[in-house]
Amino acid sequence: MQSVRALTLTAAMLALAACNRERAPPSTPAGVAAATTIDFADVANYAAPTLPAYFDETVAALDNNPASNPVDDRVATLGRVLFHDLRLSTNNRASCASCHQQRFGFTDPMRFSNGISTAGTTDFHAMRLGNLRYWQPGTMFWDRRAADVEAQASQPLHALVEMGWGGPAGGIDALTRKMAATAYYPDLFAWAFGNATISEPRIQQALAQFVRAMVSRDSRWDAGYARVFSPTAANRALDVDLPDFTPEENRGRHLFMADVDQGGAGCAACHRPPTFALAADARSNGLDAGETRLFKAPSLRSVGLTGPYMHDGRFATLAEVVDFYASGARDGPALDPRLRHGSEPRRLDLDAADRAALVAFLKTLDDPALTTDPRFGDPFRR
Repeated sequence: MQSVRALTLTAAMLALAACNRERAPPSTPAGVAAATTIDFADVANYAAPTLPAYFDETVAALDNNPASNPVDDRVATLGRVLFHDLRLSTNNRASCASCHQQRFGFTDPMRFSNGISTAGTTDFHAMRLGNLRYWQPGTMFWDRRAADVEAQASQPLHALVEMGWGGPAGGIDALTRKMAATAYYPDLFAWAFGNATISEPRIQQALAQFVRAMVSRDSRWDAGYARVFSPTAANRALDVDLPDFTPEENRGRHLFMADVDQGGAGCAACHRPPTFALAADARSNGLDAGETRLFKAPSLRSVGLTGPYMHDGRFATLAEVVDFYASGARDGPALDPRLRHGSEPRRLDLDAADRAALVAFLKTLDDPALTTDPRFGDPFRR
């Protein structure tokens, strides 16, 4: 009987030890550790960020993250590596982060971006990425040509002036062979997906998860709004003076939040707080007469960190942007109804002080936390 008890106890201890081994954090493979700072035993939190109270169900309803690609910390971590990896270009010169630079709110201070060569540039200005997940239609690029973030994620890989894999370079097959030959991608894909297969759909999934995790919520506006927010207040207390704002900033906040018939500029009707992403039904803003294209604008978070602005970077400063809405909107088939007054484009009656106040308010949306968050920084050992 004693022998049976001993055998039973030994079996239980062995089972517990096996269970503990299974639960033990995985060690980082040597190739991954040599190339990056990624630690398999200490995974960053992308899937469950702590959000302010005003990022409630009204904001969650705008989330364009599909059920088919729920955010997973490992997959998003792989996305971080992909986003910053120069080796994803044909000549090891360009990465996603080359055009979407963290310190500038994930945009480029250049009007048009260089990719694999300074001889060529992109057709459009690089978009800011913060709060991209709260654009409800989910379509991507300035001209909305990609159905979702996943479809957008790998298009720069194919573009000849960006990552260069189109045409004679061999396409995605040539890229995945290059990735498979590295000392780190097979282990990273196996860790994230369960096996080492590298494919375009997996690249799309990982990059989309990483970019959607860029939630901007730590600006000066957030700090002030958190102190006055009430879900039951009129307009959720969006048009209430914020503590620690200057009188000019609060004037700009009122102009932004209030409708034109309430003495405001009506900006919030298209750039919806608290995410400041574009309204789902927004059309175009009258940049050019006769415009037929429907443009997508990025969230206004961190808009003050750098110009230029608009899809073609035509405005160098925020002051020029405000001047345009005050006096420059043109008519066309795609003009948003909110920018129309009767049969004519609406031109806001703003004096110099009000224009300066709007610029001052827009700068309160800059998010120093997102632009320095190590979860979104370069993981490579350069």
